[in-house]
Amino acid sequence: MKKTSLRAMPETKLAKFQTMQMGNDCAIHSIVAAIELLTDFRLNPFELIDEVNRVWWRGRFFRLAPNSGITPPLQIRLINYLARTRSIPIQAKLFHLDPEILRVTAEAENIASLVTIYWWFNHAPAIYYSKQSKNYNVVKGASGHTMLFAAYDPDHYNGEIHTPWGFINSWVTEGTALFWMEDKEFRKSWSIPIPRWGNNATVIISHKDGYQK
Repeated sequence: MKKTSLRAMPETKLAKFQTMQMGNDCAIHSIVAAIELLTDFRLNPFELIDEVNRVWWRGRFFRLAPNSGITPPLQIRLINYLARTRSIPIQAKLFHLDPEILRVTAEAENIASLVTIYWWFNHAPAIYYSKQSKNYNVVKGASGHTMLFAAYDPDHYNGEIHTPWGFINSWVTEGTALFWMEDKEFRKSWSIPIPRWGNNATVIISHKDGYQK
């Protein structure tokens, strides 16, 4: 498979879209990055987190509970809410894609793909930063994590570990590199068949008017 990346941008430029999460807000940071990539419209993720928590008490549910997770269907609801309330020309839909299809979405100029991975207790998949051999995902509990798919590089390694899947991830602010996963680990954690919103869940955000930047 050939090397590909969002907007054909280099890794260092894509890495600048990353913002550090402080709580269970990986989906919001991923959404903010995707919107800025597609439209140049910049949202403050921390202000958006406060808003999403606040409106939950008013019956506007964009997360499971205040400060709790945001499933792929709720991600779509939040993105379409932002499009409506901020007049951002985007829309979102949920798909269940094969990895080969996900890889080629980076070649489209007017879409961005959010992926959500899951794991059970003591089975967290390794996620690496830049070309470091350190695993940044060492949580012991069962959990999930949303990232913005950013690149596929068949020649990328973290130490001796082959890591072709690259993501804009919310574990650094304006980093110098992306976060990377092994092919087997990514496919396994992305394909866990959680009812309704698991099994290769991909939220595709598209620019309604095509690529305008």
